[in-house]
Amino acid sequence: MEHSEKVFASRGVAGVLLAGLAAWCILSACATSASVDTSGAAGSSSSVDTAGSTPAAEQRFLDPGAPPAPPFPTGLDWLNTPAPLSLQELRGKVVIIDFWTYGCINCMHDIPWIKKIESDFPDTLVVIGVHSAKFSHSGNTNNIREVILRYGLDYPVVNDDKFQIWNEYGAQGWPTLALLDPQGRVVGSHFGEGFYPIFKPKIESLIAEFSKKGLIDRQPLKLKLEEQGLPQTVLSFPGKVRIDAKHNRLFVADTGHNRIVEAELGTGRVVAVIGSGKQGSQNGGYSQAEFDQPEGMAYSSDGKLLYVADTGNHDIRLVDLAARTVATLDGTGQQAQDYPPKPGIAPDAALSSPWDLALSGNTLYIAMAGAHQIWTMNLETRQIQAFAGSGAEGAVDGPASEAALAQPSGLSLSPDGRRLYFVNSEGSAVRYVDLATKNVVTLAGPTGSLFDYGDRNGIGQLARFQHPLGIVAYDGLVYVADTYNDKIRAINPVSGAVKTLAGGPGSGWRDGRDSLFYEPSGLDAAGGKLYVADTNNHSIRVIDLSTGSTSTLVLKGLNDLSGAGGVYGVKAVQLPPTEVAAGTGVVSLDVIFPQGYAPNAEAPSEIEVSSSAGSIVDLTGKHSFSGPGPRFPISFPAAFNQGTTQLTVNLSVVYCQDQKAQVCLIHQARLEIPVTVGKAAGGKPVLAIDYQVE
Repeated sequence: MEHSEKVFASRGVAGVLLAGLAAWCILSACATSASVDTSGAAGSSSSVDTAGSTPAAEQRFLDPGAPPAPPFPTGLDWLNTPAPLSLQELRGKVVIIDFWTYGCINCMHDIPWIKKIESDFPDTLVVIGVHSAKFSHSGNTNNIREVILRYGLDYPVVNDDKFQIWNEYGAQGWPTLALLDPQGRVVGSHFGEGFYPIFKPKIESLIAEFSKKGLIDRQPLKLKLEEQGLPQTVLSFPGKVRIDAKHNRLFVADTGHNRIVEAELGTGRVVAVIGSGKQGSQNGGYSQAEFDQPEGMAYSSDGKLLYVADTGNHDIRLVDLAARTVATLDGTGQQAQDYPPKPGIAPDAALSSPWDLALSGNTLYIAMAGAHQIWTMNLETRQIQAFAGSGAEGAVDGPASEAALAQPSGLSLSPDGRRLYFVNSEGSAVRYVDLATKNVVTLAGPTGSLFDYGDRNGIGQLARFQHPLGIVAYDGLVYVADTYNDKIRAINPVSGAVKTLAGGPGSGWRDGRDSLFYEPSGLDAAGGKLYVADTNNHSIRVIDLSTGSTSTLVLKGLNDLSGAGGVYGVKAVQLPPTEVAAGTGVVSLDVIFPQGYAPNAEAPSEIEVSSSAGSIVDLTGKHSFSGPGPRFPISFPAAFNQGTTQLTVNLSVVYCQDQKAQVCLIHQARLEIPVTVGKAAGGKPVLAIDYQVE
């Protein structure tokens, strides 16, 4: 490890502290003694020591005489905090510094445990996320912000895009965690998953020790969370889509809302919402059931059952579409403790981040991202076991049991059933399992390295992708959601030739032939159209394969989307009392949107006006609106008679910010207005209601 030792030698005391430990080969090729350039296409000179070939976490604790931790460099972007933090202002707190990169499955596995340890020590512990990006795309602060919102991170995060903090602390792989005592000294470290049972007792002892010395600060840290003030979106970070063309259905994994949305394929009208929207694992009817970050889906040939990869729960869930119930098909609700997970019989086999599904007869294929494998379940015998991938993270072709996969996150069977295509996300390649020979083959993208990525069309291994997550084989081509390149690519399955179908350059939202996407993650196809889960745009996009033009599918039936779990809260607003003269006139409603926003021209908004005393305000004509893009002010005919009443306006309005990332937002409110009708006066009386959407 000569090169790694030279790198660590320049990192100061803390760097030397962390350098001697073997890192869990989280996002590397797991090649013993390899030194891996973390730049990919970015050109950084930082290196990651990937010593060791098995995922075994290691940790070290130091004597009390440990040196102070290196200070945070200035000039870096901070998130979830009103200003950059310094270690000096964190004196009196126990601090965990978590080195992570988004897209890393092992880093995602640590998120629930970070939230747990935060809740254990709410006033004495501070977690600092240091995001040191593997991919060039994930080094962008705006993209890191989206991940913070997606996973609900509530602690400060700093964008260490130049690996400055990484180098100072001598981090070796993702995730690496350092533990600082209340005097700002590095007193422990941990490589890989499973830090919680190691760190918790050490934190307890640190708090006890420094409390006796009067050196514990129990004042809460002032935060400014990125989620504060953001409007609700119709969908939240949808991860996958699945088309049942035979039954005219579209299923959307509304991942950020922890539910599945079923809609009519042609119209986008919502048929059902599967799940309450509450994060959890409860089974039962649609309105009681709970999911945790659901992703991929597959449906039975008769259209009666929907299988769901409930990623955050490490479960496979079974939806009975006729009975409208949800059950657990397999999984313990906890990540498998064995690595790789052991085979077993459902429902008792433990899984690790199942991410996508494909169904062929009685065989359910499972992209087991957390184990870097593809698994199968026999739906008759309920036997579940590894099918492809040794468990070593890598990009090595060969017999299925010996091949090395890297976070497979999307599956698609070829129409002839001979190939199981998958995206090797962390290896930025598109591969398949030949189901006859049981061999793993790379169709396009690099082999051998997990740090060789980019944005390039070409033939086979000359092409480059950047962390693709979605795939579908359709009508003679293989389509790929090239997620971190914000593009949709098409591959000839015979020649391996890759071309760009839609998207780029850069992130954004734009329909038409010159379309833009923002981290698309899921694909399916039917009727000459490609359906895209455009994850960071919180929307479903549709590409017409005959014209190459992209449109945004607008989900209709917003009351159904609200769901029993109240994903969208109806805001009750008491407006000031108003007066109007008696006579025949109108109720005029004006809804004012934030600058740059307007009602969506396609989505059907819903407005209804009612009066507690119809004899006072008699709505003589149509008193509701349901349709696309209402133009405000909107008027409803009414007869006003002397007296007092309360007018109620129920609003459910979809509005958009043109050409920006967040396409469709939803605002629901119940406006209550005390009304006094006076004597008749000249002219046509108008009861004016003005409402500002914040």
